[in-house]
Amino acid sequence: MLEDVVIIGGGPAGLATAMQLKRHGVDALLLERTRLGGLLLNANLVENYPGFASGISGPELASRFVDHAHAASLRVRFEEVCALSYDGEAFEVKTDATLLRAKVAVIASGTKAKPLPDLNIPEGLADHVFYEVHPLREVRDKKIGIIGAGDAAFDYALNLAQRNQVVILNRGQAVKCLPLLWERAQATAAISYRADTSVTKLESHDAGLLVTCTGPEGVSQIEADYLLGAIGRSPQLDFLSEQFLKDSPELERKGVLYWVGDVKNDRYRQTAIAVGEGIMAGMRISYYLKGESA
Repeated sequence: MLEDVVIIGGGPAGLATAMQLKRHGVDALLLERTRLGGLLLNANLVENYPGFASGISGPELASRFVDHAHAASLRVRFEEVCALSYDGEAFEVKTDATLLRAKVAVIASGTKAKPLPDLNIPEGLADHVFYEVHPLREVRDKKIGIIGAGDAAFDYALNLAQRNQVVILNRGQAVKCLPLLWERAQATAAISYRADTSVTKLESHDAGLLVTCTGPEGVSQIEADYLLGAIGRSPQLDFLSEQFLKDSPELERKGVLYWVGDVKNDRYRQTAIAVGEGIMAGMRISYYLKGESA
């Protein structure tokens, strides 16, 4: 079967694309590896999404997106896309479960966390080190170290500090988060902050971690239950070949390939932007499938 549209990624951009296509009578197939909602599942508080004057938690907003998807009867399959190619007539989408073909492909695959550089993580401690905050949302009365100095690091800290003790470890001196996040962190007793501090070694200690650091005062050690890396993200392109990336501009010009959301937006990774791009892509695709000019 030849699909009209396959959407890769179930975050805000992918969901918005599918919803808009549904309004135009196009029943797209959305493929998502794990859970719908994307990075909203990590967000402590979304404060710039219109309609929520007091803000809304990321998981709550994601839940509303999922409810909307169900109400719209979107076609969603939980499969991991392993490869995407184009044979001159259609896209071939290889997943961990099947092989699909589609006239149009939408890449809304988002981003992946950058791994902590130059840090050896012993195999037995891998389940104590995370790069996303949502797996730790329900933990309580734990000590958690967060490596990073940007919006994500401080947002994660504010989230986890509601029920835990958190220390933010900044490898440099500059704080790169929004001023309001810095102010909130400073006002939160459960959050401590260390500048110019690098993690050099991890060891097992009392069912948790012993984190060795170097900083302005020399070598120190921190006991922690978990360590969370938040040093940036890069586009999730693992399923794309170099040849596909080289050919993608021409496929975009033909109107058969669309990039939407965080996968293409670098520092402009915002839910409202992703949703707007998804809606625009849905409209353009519907015009293309009908043979109309966008």
